[in-house]
Amino acid sequence: MDSNNSTNLAVNNTNKAGQGSAQSEEVKQGKGETANWRAFLQLIRNTKPSIPLLTLAIIMSVASTIVALVIPLFTKNLVDGFSLSNLSWSQIGGIGGIFIVQTIASGLSIYMLNRIGQKIVANLRERLWKKLLVLPVSYYDNHRTGETISRMTNDTGVVKSLIAEHTTGFFTGIISIVGSIIVLFYMDWQMTTVMLAIIPVAAVFLVPLGRQMFKISKGLQAETASFTTVLTQVLSEIRLVKSSNAEAREYDSGNKRIESLFGFGLKEAKVQALIAPLMFFVIMMLLVVIVGYGGMRVSSGALTAGELVAFILYLIQIVMPMSQITTFFTQFQKTIGATERIVEILDSEEEDHTTGKSVEHADQPITVSHVSFAYEKGDAVLSDISFRVEPDSVTAIVGPSGGGKTTLFSLLERYYEPTAGLIKLGPDPIGSFSLHAWRSLFGYVSQESPLIAGTIRDNICYGLDREVSQEELLQAAKMAYADLFIGELPSGFETEVGERGIKLSGGQRQRIAIARALLRDPKILMLDEATSSLDSKSEVVVQEALKNLMAGRTTIVIAHRLSTVVDADQIIFVEKGTITGSGTHAELLQSHELYREFATQQLRLNDPAAISLPQEAS
Repeated sequence: MDSNNSTNLAVNNTNKAGQGSAQSEEVKQGKGETANWRAFLQLIRNTKPSIPLLTLAIIMSVASTIVALVIPLFTKNLVDGFSLSNLSWSQIGGIGGIFIVQTIASGLSIYMLNRIGQKIVANLRERLWKKLLVLPVSYYDNHRTGETISRMTNDTGVVKSLIAEHTTGFFTGIISIVGSIIVLFYMDWQMTTVMLAIIPVAAVFLVPLGRQMFKISKGLQAETASFTTVLTQVLSEIRLVKSSNAEAREYDSGNKRIESLFGFGLKEAKVQALIAPLMFFVIMMLLVVIVGYGGMRVSSGALTAGELVAFILYLIQIVMPMSQITTFFTQFQKTIGATERIVEILDSEEEDHTTGKSVEHADQPITVSHVSFAYEKGDAVLSDISFRVEPDSVTAIVGPSGGGKTTLFSLLERYYEPTAGLIKLGPDPIGSFSLHAWRSLFGYVSQESPLIAGTIRDNICYGLDREVSQEELLQAAKMAYADLFIGELPSGFETEVGERGIKLSGGQRQRIAIARALLRDPKILMLDEATSSLDSKSEVVVQEALKNLMAGRTTIVIAHRLSTVVDADQIIFVEKGTITGSGTHAELLQSHELYREFATQQLRLNDPAAISLPQEAS
């Protein structure tokens, strides 16, 4: 007996705990929905919509709805008192005037709300665009470009759709339904009660279908963002796809997304296929009830024919807004999902470009002191790096691929912050300078030499906040040895370079990048494998251009080809994130085994043993 009681008590406690957990989940969900509402409203408030225009639009929309509520009463009086002798031009003119006023008010309110919606989404996209440009490089390391583009275009479009297209229908629909029901109860409460009894029956079927539609819509948005990512990735690297014969692979990958989108579309179609007939069934049931029951009351004298006609018109004013309200809530749920993703971007930590001091004296040594760095949730890329770069000197960073050389450049440009250690310019940590002032010191020429879609002039002048004269442009092109090939082009500096400069050769792109750096007149120059992908003829020309660029500047070079850095003031050898040697070319030949091996292979030193002779002699 005691055992049974204990068992029952345990079961009861378990059930209570389960109920408590379920209630807790419901409370959390309720709080989450409230937070989502608030996040959405705060997002809209931050776009600063025109309150007077919004108020006027809502007033006109409400006025239009109220006028629509009066029309059935006019119709009732017209039907009840209809005869040719009683029909006057003033009645016809009055009804016509009401229709015209309602149409104008409704049209103006729709235009104004659309204008407000368009303005809100424009401000929202402006905020997002501004934010995307000041997000740190680490954000783009962790987020795919296609998804970010989808947030900027698709998700903001969902917000606009809710405000411009569905909000009006929601508010006017509520007014229309409430107003119609009040008038109907005033006219005949018994018939109104019978009519409204059908609506809960319809809700039993329509509410679950609405929830299902929301889930499908949310999945469709996520899948659309993934599909956008695939398209962006493949089409931006179409030459890689074709050179790798990867068309079939990418077709299969894209086709899976298309099939997934098709699947969501079918699910949406199935739900709509249930909703539409159910709505039609409800409307027909209501009409049958009103006409049948109303006809009985008309014949008994409890209701006039005009009142029956008014009932049918008010029924339409109840049923039509109900579909609008249902659509609003479905769209609102979509918008909540879009808002979460937009707010996630807007709340992301951004770079501060203005805080800090300006750089008064750039001609000071750069000191890297015990710097370590690891990417988020990754192993250390750099460990306890220390070296010094003297002003107006050339420092070369060499070593095997994957050693952390490019990461070191990223730290110098403050794309990332060191996880340990300090980088200084003279006595000042580089973090004490404003980002804008610090990055203004640098000229950067990389292996890829990225160009923007536009003209050669656009690319050479890119990033400058001043007007560049034709003489300056020609001088920069001449020093970069770019003037010859630019002069041979039909449109000269106005020649379109194509997406990412694809219409130009590698050497031409490099020389345009050098011309761009020359116009910036940087104090510190960083060259990242600037000649590694060029043929020997282009390399000679680019090397000459680089000499012009490096003159009188502090230069830091990453190079795999030792022939480009043998004359550097100091060479730093980086292996697996640590510095294993530093000195001049001659010093490293004697003291660093792996550097000597690199030099033997690349500089064709046929007798490596001879390298150590000066050391032995000394």
